[in-house]
Amino acid sequence: MTKDVIALTPKMPDTGALLAALHAGGPELGLTATDDGAVLQLCTADGRPLVSVEAPLLVHTPGEAERLLGSPAGVPAPPYWWTETRASTAVPAAESLAGSVCGRLTMLLGGTTWPPGAGHTARVTTPDEGARPSAASAPVLPVVDVLTDSTAVVLADRPVVPLTAWLSDLLRATTRSDRAFHLVTPPHVRLTLPLRTALGGTPNRWVVQDPAGGYHDGLSGVRLAWRDGTFAPFGTEAADAFTSRVTPDGHRQLTVSFRTVHAPDAGLELGGALEAAWRHLTGAPPAGWGTAEPVNLPWSRRQLTEAARDRAPAPAHLVVIGTPERPAIATHRVTRTTAGVAEDTTLTLGYTAPDEVPLDVLEALAEKLVTEHGLTTMLTTLRRARADLTLPPHLEPPPLPVAFTLGARDIRTIGLTHARRPPLAVRPRQLGPATAPALHYPLGDGTDAAAWTALQVLSDHLKAGSPA
Repeated sequence: MTKDVIALTPKMPDTGALLAALHAGGPELGLTATDDGAVLQLCTADGRPLVSVEAPLLVHTPGEAERLLGSPAGVPAPPYWWTETRASTAVPAAESLAGSVCGRLTMLLGGTTWPPGAGHTARVTTPDEGARPSAASAPVLPVVDVLTDSTAVVLADRPVVPLTAWLSDLLRATTRSDRAFHLVTPPHVRLTLPLRTALGGTPNRWVVQDPAGGYHDGLSGVRLAWRDGTFAPFGTEAADAFTSRVTPDGHRQLTVSFRTVHAPDAGLELGGALEAAWRHLTGAPPAGWGTAEPVNLPWSRRQLTEAARDRAPAPAHLVVIGTPERPAIATHRVTRTTAGVAEDTTLTLGYTAPDEVPLDVLEALAEKLVTEHGLTTMLTTLRRARADLTLPPHLEPPPLPVAFTLGARDIRTIGLTHARRPPLAVRPRQLGPATAPALHYPLGDGTDAAAWTALQVLSDHLKAGSPA
């Protein structure tokens, strides 16, 4: 199992501190770099990675260590530096080596290590010290626990597994190599919503090691077995460990998924609809953004726009986070389309009681996004799920539709008269100017599964009005 050890320091790990840390295994170990130098690896003589050290990340966002690591003691006040190391258990001494790397950083720079007690400063002896590996011996997918022709397997054991830069790169690498990615965890581990989104569906999997033995899928509960170099389903019933636990009573997640499209103007600044929705639902702007977790940068539409332009014409995938007092997280995707620059946002907010969910403000939010931000579609759902916005490996009820909004462009294509008359009990509300109206369709209050039927009826009706 890979073991993660993290150094949280108030001072930047400069070249001198990193060199001292990387000598935790002595000068005989090999050192290689991957991802254009963003990841350093201490290796055995035959080129096998022992410990990967990611580039230090300056975290400005309050609450990230607490959100992802629990409540470790001694976390510096933001901004602080987050240096993540990853040890492979293919060599037993690797975990201690990672602890020494982080312990030396905190000794020189202050701060703390996670997990508690993992950091130390002793020199760690590893087997096969001697000859340095050649660059050609580095594996295609570094520091994975099992690599077969079809699957890359990573075993992780931390309270919450986030979409780190390393995992994001690994997901892309497995796709390029035509492999599945399987993340294997104990049953107490949870995922962040951005990692859940990035995992997608088959062939990638979240594999949970059942405490009674065996494995099951952390998202569907289907029982799994290791066969022919991959985890594959067997049987039809969900594992007992998946169905026997429940979400805390009263917890809810409200998810607002919307798309806006803009003309590709040189002065365009992205993130406006996202910030407007965030302020409307929480009373404050987002706290931070980044390309992975931990979310490290303070909220800035200008910097977000620059990042998207740097990646163009490729899509930009971003993560946005709220303050610890108001749990909210979003995935944000910027793409170039034939219609212009599209922003696809999925914003999820957590609540500890059903009466806290602000269903009464959704129509006003839709109106604002329609009139000011070029909204094309918006779907709002509500589900019983953890208020801290993490995903446990047990059954949670599916989301239920609350409302759907269709922007003026599609209404114009379908025809206002047809779009206003779906075979539903509740009539849509017209939004925006009369010359370019949008329609907002209430579907329910998040308690009745019949809302899915209503949404399907609405979808079929709108498709029937679209040109063939």
